[in-house]
Amino acid sequence: MNVERVGTDLQDTLVELTDLAAQAKQLHWNLVGPHFLSLHEQLDGLTGEVRAAADEVAERAVTIGFPPDGRVGTVAKESPLRDVPDGRVPDGRVVALVVDALDTVNERLRRRVDRLGELDAVSQDLLIGVLGGLEKRAWMFRAQLG
Repeated sequence: MNVERVGTDLQDTLVELTDLAAQAKQLHWNLVGPHFLSLHEQLDGLTGEVRAAADEVAERAVTIGFPPDGRVGTVAKESPLRDVPDGRVPDGRVVALVVDALDTVNERLRRRVDRLGELDAVSQDLLIGVLGGLEKRAWMFRAQLG
């Protein structure tokens, strides 16, 4: 196994998931609008799922001998996700922001899943599971855009 290549894919995934979880929680706290309650709960669910996935990805990296780095500075420097706005965010804007972030992560995850098929089936399987869950979340948020 090419530990460096597989580990890099896991590290990139860890960065994206860590940022996605932080963004979902930030939006959860600052959400306003008529759909507050349902979105507030939906964002909590997304945060929990993404945090759990990030932990599994980091533990897989350690398992193969690659040191994961989930430090705030690393995530801030390396994440491809756009920043969420500060202050209160209207519910419609929250949905659009989450869909955009999920689409970015899912697109990048799909490329890694394809690449890992040739490198490490166990890591590939892990990312397939993460991708399946996040694609479902994207569908549920996207449905709210109308």
